[in-house]
Amino acid sequence: LSLHILILLEQNLIMKLSLIAAALAVSSAAAFAPSSVERTSSVLNMDRRSAFGQIATAGAVLAGVPAIASADGSVSGATINRARGLYGDRIVNLKSAVDSGDFRAIAAEKSAFILFNSGAYANNKVKKNAAIAQTNEIFAGIRAGDKAAVKAAYEKYIAANAITGLPDVDPQSGQGYCNDFDFKTRSSAGAIYVR
Repeated sequence: LSLHILILLEQNLIMKLSLIAAALAVSSAAAFAPSSVERTSSVLNMDRRSAFGQIATAGAVLAGVPAIASADGSVSGATINRARGLYGDRIVNLKSAVDSGDFRAIAAEKSAFILFNSGAYANNKVKKNAAIAQTNEIFAGIRAGDKAAVKAAYEKYIAANAITGLPDVDPQSGQGYCNDFDFKTRSSAGAIYVR
């Protein structure tokens, strides 16, 4: 009895699959059948070559227009302050390495100089270029192995860019941040008063 039921189910499945295959064949044949409706003429009577020529011309014009939508919402007072705080603190903390002539420690923090220059002066190209030139003076002194030149260039860079480190905040007497999204969270200023 169970074998007979399995045979009926198999035949039923084969019949359904053959109906689906027939329906697909008819629909694909209808899709490729010639249309009996005449095309109406449109205003844009042009051949493919002229249409692609116009598309290519429009693409070239759009590619040639620089920065149509150059809205950089990532530059604000908060992001500039964040760059000054994060990377300025790293740069200020290099003072002992500069005083001792530890060129490797300074070179290891090269990214702090780059990120400070690009973040703190994102809206001011003149100051950014001046900061980059001062950074280049520091690293030229490192390449030359001249401790005095590195120290002088570093002090000039710190003074010209008004870089100060983050303060050390004691959680018993003050608070340095108020939420986990503040850049001071994991720094010397990252103290929060808890009762």
